Parts: sequence; C-alpha cells; structure tokens
Amino acid sequence: MFKRKLFVAAMTVSPLIVTAVANPWPEKVREIEYKSSADGSMQKAMFYAPQGKKKLPLVVALHTWSADYTQPNTVPAKWAIKKDWVFIHPNFRGPNWTLQGMGSELAVQDIIDAVEYAKSQADIDTDRIYLIGGSGGGYATLLMAGRAPQIWAACSAWCPISDLKKWHDECRKAKRGYYEHIEKSAGGNPQKDQKAADECVKRSANTYLANAKDIPVDISTGIHDGHSGSVPVSHALEAFNVLANPADRISDEDIKYFVEKEAVPPHLAMKEKEIIPTTGKVIHFRRVSGNVRVTIFEGGHDILPNPGLNWLEQQKKGQAPNWDTKINTKIKVSTSDTKVGK
Repeated sequence: MFKRKLFVAAMTVSPLIVTAVANPWPEKVREIEYKSSADGSMQKAMFYAPQGKKKLPLVVALHTWSADYTQPNTVPAKWAIKKDWVFIHPNFRGPNWTLQGMGSELAVQDIIDAVEYAKSQADIDTDRIYLIGGSGGGYATLLMAGRAPQIWAACSAWCPISDLKKWHDECRKAKRGYYEHIEKSAGGNPQKDQKAADECVKRSANTYLANAKDIPVDISTGIHDGHSGSVPVSHALEAFNVLANPADRISDEDIKYFVEKEAVPPHLAMKEKEIIPTTGKVIHFRRVSGNVRVTIFEGGHDILPNPGLNWLEQQKKGQAPNWDTKINTKIKVSTSDTKVGK
C-alpha cells in the first residue's frame, strides 16, 4: 500500500509546538515497502509509476553517503513523471555507518529487490533499467554495476568513491569524519585490522567493477573534489581504469597530478573546451574507452542530474553506448540538487 510521508520539524520557540514542513517530493511520488529477499525485513523506498502504461523505463536513484530513502532526490523523480518512466529511491540500509550499510550483502540485495518491486508494480522495459547516484550513491552505482551487471542498461556515477580502504586513509588524514563511518561499517580500522581491511575490499566498487565491462558506465566528477569536496578525483579515474582498455588507462603519475594540482596534466589537456549541456560546466578532461567514459569538469563534489539522465535515456541494453552530448532536455534544478556528499 502506498503511504504519503509526513515531514515534520520541531519549532525552536517551544518544544511542544510541532509544525509540518513542505514535502519536498512531487505529489505523485509515494512511500512504499517491499520485503527483503535476504533477511525478510520490510525495506522502504520512494516510488512512482505511471498508470496504465506499457513497457516503461525504470530509473533507480540512489541516496548519498549519510542519507536514506527520504533524501529528496527530486530531479530523477520529476524526470520520471515528465517522461512516463518508473522511479524508485531505495533505502538500502540507510546511511553508511552501520554494519548493514556501506555496500553490505543486505544493501546490495535491497537494490536488486527494489528493481523486482518495480517490476511487480509496472510493466518495466527490462532493456531500459537505469542506475544513477552521486557521492555515496555514486559509490553504490559503481558497486551495483559490478555486482549485478545483468540488470542495467547503463549506469551514471557522479563523484564516486571506488576504494573504501583508500578513502578511509584520505578522510583520516583530512580530518573528515567519514573515516569513522567506514570503521563502524567494516568493524575496525582497515589500516591496522586485517579483517576490517578485507571487509573494505569486499565492499569496494573496484573489487567487482570489471564485471561491468559489457554495459555502458559513465563516471563524472568535479576537478576540485577532494579539496572543496570529500572524494579525490583519483577514485573516478581509477574506476575508469578498471573498465578501460589497457592502452586508454590513465597513469598513476597523471592521476597524482590531477589530485594534487587540481588540474589536467598538460599532455592530456583538451584542444577545444566542451560544455556539459544544461549546466554551463566546462569539461577539463574526457576520455572514452569501449563502454566506459570518464569526465572531469569544472566543479567540486557535484552531481549534475540532467546530463546524467539525458545520457541514460539514450542507452539500451545490448547496444553500443551512445555518447552524444548534445541532448538538452532539462528539469528544473536547484543548488541543493547538485551539491552532494553529506
């Protein structure tokens, strides 16, 4: 049964006065529950499906690192409503600071089960099931590309984490609290505890990403991430390397330059600047290899949902990737729609 979620907030003037705040989700988007096939628990999600339509695309949108299914991921939801797509925004065990979160077997199965729920509620075109997320959602997008490649027509990952042990060390050195989240989820400090290190490997996207070589994967991040944001661009570049042909991979020396200089190594500089449609963002570096593309744009820890969705719409399972960047369909976006990471 569908349920509308009531968003409430306590007013500061009195602990006895509670007032409803505006529901950030479009009116047609509903809270639902589905049963986990892993542990039998009921898992929540936000969901939308057009009525009486046939062979519908499905977009699975994933929340960020510290969020849950209530995070207002409204651009993909509005896209689905406008385009007559099905939309689902699963919880997959919520924020990534518990043993059940952060890419656990339960979290992975929850995302797979969310797809199955959508299939039970609508006539889904299984050649057009798409996955998109940013930051922690970008991490989960890459993880699921590798864990369940048979599901997806294409995956769009923004400012993703690809190596959890590496990110733990980076966050610890930068005094970002995410390293504590990883320790809680992995059961210890992966730099000192081998069991925790093994758990980080088990839950890292790069461990499985090679399984996704046959599906289109688009990886994007801002060149200042890791400085003005929390995930160094090396994570996107190294994820690209897992999927790229050997001749197209980016060297460790060049990746180090990207990270430290917040710039493109001179010999990799683009001859002509391109702009990401609908955003005005300058592309500093872009490379395609087979079914994978990496884009480094002017920005920080950002997700740009319109170009992500525009690109996904052009993909179909079993077909070569369409890398056309000139599509301009736009859903209204606010600053809060693009800045992610908390």
